[in-house]
Amino acid sequence: MSLKQRLISRLLVFFKYRELFFQLVSRDIKLKYRRSVLGYLWSILNPLLTMIVMVIVFSTIFARTVGNFPVYLLIGSLLFSFMQGAASRAIPSVLGAAGIIKKVYVPKYIFTFAAVTSEFVTMLFSLGALLIVIIATGVQFSWRFILIPIPIIELYVFSIGLGLFLAQAAVFFRDTEYLWGVFSTAWMYLTAIFYPVSILPDKLRFAVTNFNPMYFYIAQFRYIVLGGETGWRRNAHLGAAAAIAMLTAGLVAFARGKNKFILYM
Repeated sequence: MSLKQRLISRLLVFFKYRELFFQLVSRDIKLKYRRSVLGYLWSILNPLLTMIVMVIVFSTIFARTVGNFPVYLLIGSLLFSFMQGAASRAIPSVLGAAGIIKKVYVPKYIFTFAAVTSEFVTMLFSLGALLIVIIATGVQFSWRFILIPIPIIELYVFSIGLGLFLAQAAVFFRDTEYLWGVFSTAWMYLTAIFYPVSILPDKLRFAVTNFNPMYFYIAQFRYIVLGGETGWRRNAHLGAAAAIAMLTAGLVAFARGKNKFILYM
């Protein structure tokens, strides 16, 4: 079977189970805000409150070197939080569905895909917080705003690949969740979320701007909203390449391990 035929076959299988996928996404979103008085408003309030605290803490250090520090900070925080949250939800997605997987045939990747997508929907709600801050701080709307879907889609694809890779790893190595917590924290500090990348030493700055996928997506989004930063096309191309590479790695690793999952559940 050719690659094209395999892709078509898998798309047909996913289409067959699309109702299950949508139900899983809906369930995850509802569970996240169950018994919450403010419900979905927390998707907007949470990033706003986090931004306010971080602006208070870091504005005296970096505000002079970064134009419109609140928007700069919120963009980095929103995108990184999505990736981090999507991966954290994806890690237990297969193990958490062990009861279903052992009883009936269901494409195992659908649980991971749904976990990442539910976090993606939450992030889309959170963009409302960014819009509020953009208006409040007087950012001028420009034609660049039509490019916003590009880094968002790239990041979504990247997160699906990362989620698939971590989900299959967690089946065989239960410590994956704890290792991810440590790794993602270090990754956050190396992504220039609350500081300008220009303050980094030359070698570290070269590594961050050339090999950190999250920097590609955040730098793109910042350019679209705030302008000023150079290399948008370069970051868009690198971001697309990183997304495709991560998705490929995740799919390959998941496909190789899925037939052994039942032995480790």
